Amino acid sequence: MQMVKKVCLMLFLVWFGMLVFMPKKELYYKLEEVLARQEIQIDGEKLKEGWFSLEVENLSVSIKGIKIATVEKVDFFTLLFSSKMHIQNILLDDSLKGKAPNRTENATLAHTVLSPLSVSLDAQCDFGGVEGKAKIKERSVRLDLIEAKNIDMIKSQLKQDEKGWYYEASF
Repeated sequence: MQMVKKVCLMLFLVWFGMLVFMPKKELYYKLEEVLARQEIQIDGEKLKEGWFSLEVENLSVSIKGIKIATVEKVDFFTLLFSSKMHIQNILLDDSLKGKAPNRTENATLAHTVLSPLSVSLDAQCDFGGVEGKAKIKERSVRLDLIEAKNIDMIKSQLKQDEKGWYYEASF
């Protein structure tokens, strides 16, 4: 029994040490580098590192040199077997007004080891609530609008089934 306790304690200490000493800022900069290869730039951010998280504030997102959004705060949180990214106050550029919600109050992306090939999404935006899932292997995204309101300008991009309005795309 003593051996089991020691092994469990060692596993816990290794896991805890990996989380605390993980180079969070360096991983964020690597993400920026990967996005830059796709011509997506993130500028003007302030980073704050926590024990299990990385907080990024005041982001400006540009694609091919064109500013498309500003984000007030992004919080990355991981326990290695489960990760979440919570995004607050996304404001899209006015040029995208008819294609997506102009303002998203909050969005949460979650990934777990139990379902490694999918990422779930929950958000609150101008059009109401959004729940969705991105399936990485199938390279598809489905977003279901919950309590949809003021969707006239994007209705051409949406489909409807018995559950309500949804958006579906592949990447």
